[in-house]
Amino acid sequence: MAMTGVLRPGHAQIRVLDIEEGVKHYGKVLGLIETGRDSQGRVYFKAWDERDHHSVILREADSAGIDFFGFKVSDQATLDKLDRDLQAYGVKTERIPAGELLKTGERVRFEVPSGHLIELYWEKSDYGNDDTYTNPPPWTDDAERGIAPIRLDHCLLYGPDIEKVQDIFVNVLGFYLVEHVIMEDGKSDLAIWLSCSIKAHDIAFVRHPEPGKLHHVSFLLESWEKVLRAADIMSMNRVSIDIGPTRHGITRGTTIYAFDPSGNRFEAFCGGYQCYPDWKPIRWTWDEVGAGIFYHDRKLNERFLTVVS
Repeated sequence: MAMTGVLRPGHAQIRVLDIEEGVKHYGKVLGLIETGRDSQGRVYFKAWDERDHHSVILREADSAGIDFFGFKVSDQATLDKLDRDLQAYGVKTERIPAGELLKTGERVRFEVPSGHLIELYWEKSDYGNDDTYTNPPPWTDDAERGIAPIRLDHCLLYGPDIEKVQDIFVNVLGFYLVEHVIMEDGKSDLAIWLSCSIKAHDIAFVRHPEPGKLHHVSFLLESWEKVLRAADIMSMNRVSIDIGPTRHGITRGTTIYAFDPSGNRFEAFCGGYQCYPDWKPIRWTWDEVGAGIFYHDRKLNERFLTVVS
C-alpha cells in the first residue's frame, strides 16, 4: 500500500525545568541517542531504530509541558497542499523556515482548538541506524542502553473542543477515528484516538478545561517483556512511576507510565492492534471507561486523569 499525505508522528518539543537533568533522563534512563544541540540551547534525540535526525527536542523553560507535536508528510507538494487546505478550512498557519530546527526543512505550524501547536514537515536529515543500510545487524549497542524504545509512537493531549480538533484531523489531514470514550450523557466524547496509518493511534485527545496540556508522550517497545524491563530500569533509577505495568482495553496495548524529572509524563508502550480507515470506530461507554483505560484494574487512577503538564 502506498503511503501518502501525513505519514507518521515525527517529533515532539518538550519543555524541561533543568536541561542537564532532562538530558540525563532521556539519554541514560530512556536510552535515546543525543544527535545535536543548537544555538538556542535545545538538545535533540532519536530512538535507536529511527532513521531521521531526531524525534525529541528538549527545551529548558520555567514550566514543563509540550511546545509542539510534528508529523512528517510525504513530499513538498503534500506540505503545500495541506497548508492551503488548512487555510481554506479557516485554520491560520505559519511557515517556519528550514533550519530553525536542526537538520529539518520548512515546517507548517498551526494551532488546533484544544490549544496545541501541531506541525507538518517533509524534510529531515537521515541520521541512519548505526550508519549502515547494507547488511545491517538486527540491533545495535544503543538498543540495549536504558529503556531503549524503537521509536516515538504517539502523544496524548488534554484540552477543550476536541470535536473541532477531530474535525480538522479527519477532514483536512486525512486521519480517521479509531476509538472513543463516551461521557455520561451518552453523546459527547471524553476522549478520541486518531490514526493516519494502520496503528491504533498516532495522536489522542482528552476533553479538559485547560488548553494546551500534555498528558504523555509515548515510546514504542518490542514486547511485553521489554515493558517489564522498562519498569525495572525506572525503579533502579528512582523514576517516579505513575501506573503499570498493565494493559489498556483501548488499543489493547501493554504499558507503563512514569514522569521525567520535570513532571512530564511519558509512556513505554507495546502492542496495540493494526487497523484500517474503513473500520468502524470502537466505542467505550462511561460505565466501562475504567476497563478501557486500565483493563486489569478496571478502575481509573485519579492521578492519571488529572495530572498534566
